[in-house]
Amino acid sequence: MFDYETLKMIWWCFVGVLIIGFALTDGFDFGVGMLLPFVGKNDIERRIIINSIGPTWEGNQTWLITAGGALFAAWPLAYAAAFSGFYAALMLLLFSLFFRPVGFDYRSKVQDPRWRSAWDWALFTGGLVPALLFGVAFGNLLLGVPFHFDDTMRLEYLGGILGLLNPFGLLAGVLSVAMLLMHGAAFLRTKTDGVIAERTAIAQMGGAIVTIMCFIAGGFWIAIGVNGFHVTHMPDPNTAFIPAAKTVELLRGGWMSNYEQWPLLWIFPIAGVLGALISLLSARFDYRISGFLGSGLAVAMIILTAGASMFPFVMPSSLDPNSSLTAWDVVASHKSLGVMFWVVLIFLPIILIYTSWIYRVMRGKIDADHIAANEHSAY
Repeated sequence: MFDYETLKMIWWCFVGVLIIGFALTDGFDFGVGMLLPFVGKNDIERRIIINSIGPTWEGNQTWLITAGGALFAAWPLAYAAAFSGFYAALMLLLFSLFFRPVGFDYRSKVQDPRWRSAWDWALFTGGLVPALLFGVAFGNLLLGVPFHFDDTMRLEYLGGILGLLNPFGLLAGVLSVAMLLMHGAAFLRTKTDGVIAERTAIAQMGGAIVTIMCFIAGGFWIAIGVNGFHVTHMPDPNTAFIPAAKTVELLRGGWMSNYEQWPLLWIFPIAGVLGALISLLSARFDYRISGFLGSGLAVAMIILTAGASMFPFVMPSSLDPNSSLTAWDVVASHKSLGVMFWVVLIFLPIILIYTSWIYRVMRGKIDADHIAANEHSAY
């Protein structure tokens, strides 16, 4: 039904949708986890906070699993390069994610305050570390990853986890943490009242301010201080070819070239700042739904800004720019992409409808009186 080039573009969009879906849903779970030890001042308040995400966090996490599966199936070279280059960071990510299911399950097993406090901090770690690592990873993608393909097309990675902790990568990590903290706070305010909502409003405003500052600072840094990648020659995108068949050059401010070619792309960064500003003002004047919608807009647009800047690059190489992986050369076969297209077209709407129904059923605020009366209420 579609030619190879069109399917490559479609799968670029599919992967973007999965990443944004993960950030919008599991992202506010991370934010709530980061807020848990600070917004909740006693056990009842912390159980209220945990119960706000308790019924849905597992479903939200499946977006990450789906994105990983799509990466393996549609972009096998990117999957191999990512798990080679970011192996230590990915293992740290997985181990930090383990704290969440274990923390949710074991926290209520013992009433000892020290036991529960330890699991509260474990849930905090399970929210902070993934948010930070995802941001650092995106920052390093914009800088380029130290890998290349040898003469036999075997991938060699020459970096380490400490090399990821460069100033720009850390700025992207702080942006990710602040963005998801804002999003989590905005969600928590839709589920709670009283002192919890009041404390959360402060966190939401702080997260929005840091998000705006880091996003704008990162934009200027990319425009004037980071070398961008630009494809100068490659085979017909409607064919299959190896990454080394193209020619790539580095340009100061090269990540801005897509915005020069398609000025409408400026909608993404502008909307990202606007969304964070809406969330900030909504927290200030106690508009909760608009605050959550604003934070969601900011999260989606910031990710789209990164994608629009990098397109068509998926994983640029700082060692050998010609080895960089792009949407044109990283993909599976034409037939594989075609078959998976129909699978996604059938099942993605089902997942979206089911997810929407779950949130509709679970809408409303947490019953604090019930939790206070029941010592073993859920969490």
